[in-house]
Amino acid sequence: MRRQKSGVFFHSTQACFASLLLVFFAACGQEQTFTNPIRDGADPWVYQKDGSYYYSMSTGNGIAVSVSPKLTEQGTPVQVWKAPETGWNRASIWAPEIHFFDGHWYIYYAAGKEPGTPFIHQRSGVLKSVGPDPLGAYEDLGMLYTGDHYPDPQSIKWAIDLSPVTIQGQLYAVWSGWEDNQPTDKTPQHLYIAKMCNPETVCSNRVKLSSPDQPWETGGPLDLNEGPQVLSQDGETFIIYSTRESWLTEYRLGQLKLKEPGLDPLDPDNWVKSGPVFEGTEQVLGVGHCSFATSPDGSEHWLLYHSKKSAKPGWDRDIRLQPFSWDASGNPVFGVPVPAGMPLPLPSGETE
Repeated sequence: MRRQKSGVFFHSTQACFASLLLVFFAACGQEQTFTNPIRDGADPWVYQKDGSYYYSMSTGNGIAVSVSPKLTEQGTPVQVWKAPETGWNRASIWAPEIHFFDGHWYIYYAAGKEPGTPFIHQRSGVLKSVGPDPLGAYEDLGMLYTGDHYPDPQSIKWAIDLSPVTIQGQLYAVWSGWEDNQPTDKTPQHLYIAKMCNPETVCSNRVKLSSPDQPWETGGPLDLNEGPQVLSQDGETFIIYSTRESWLTEYRLGQLKLKEPGLDPLDPDNWVKSGPVFEGTEQVLGVGHCSFATSPDGSEHWLLYHSKKSAKPGWDRDIRLQPFSWDASGNPVFGVPVPAGMPLPLPSGETE
């Protein structure tokens, strides 16, 4: 259940946190500012490479990519792929992520063979750029394996939010999925991990890493874990994920941490859960589905996430950006969501 907070204390905490951010950046010579939200949309994804930020997003019934030197401005989206008229991925294109491996760009996304509810057909797929241009043509490489009887394609299970991650030099896929395919989308979601042999192939059975089993993950109409993103710092590995219902104000972030560097990430006992590590306030509602980047000069860590525009149930959301820090134990500290309209210093190295 959502914890109740004293209004006076809570607003004071928000104000103090935002003031500390301004003081910190002022001390670093940062004077130019921006305000949240930075744009409409949901499921924000950014990939940082060679001084540029690459953003991917659903657009119509396809996927668009944009390139920008700034974290606060995504640039002009260019549609790079349109869903086919028939097939498993013709509808409901969700949460695309763009990544770069071995001279090619890859886009990982979820889609279904039928539009609209119930969303029971969602599977994960991957696109590969034909050449080195992230805004150029992409080849559809098909559905990724997300089941329990590799490599039987008939055993593939419902899967969304798949993200490729490198842990200790090995490539893995992490995603949100169902234990079994069901005739209703009112089905609990769990976090899974599997080994990848290359950027276009999941080549092992899935392993369940997390279920919504903590008090701060439950209490609503549907328990879920989704949107996993790996965050690494000083040899430590974290999976930051979203929990509670995405269409409600209680949407928030939880954390899995690999207990020690070098442990096998495919062993669920090697991960420890904590949370919530980031949750909404009376002014910023339903925060979740994040991604991470550093400032243009590499000196700061930034959190990109979406939030609800109103308390009304639904998926009308906008995208926000704010810095985060690390504690003495090496854990990320995301702080409190900064209210809309409150000035934040531009990421270090970014100028208007």
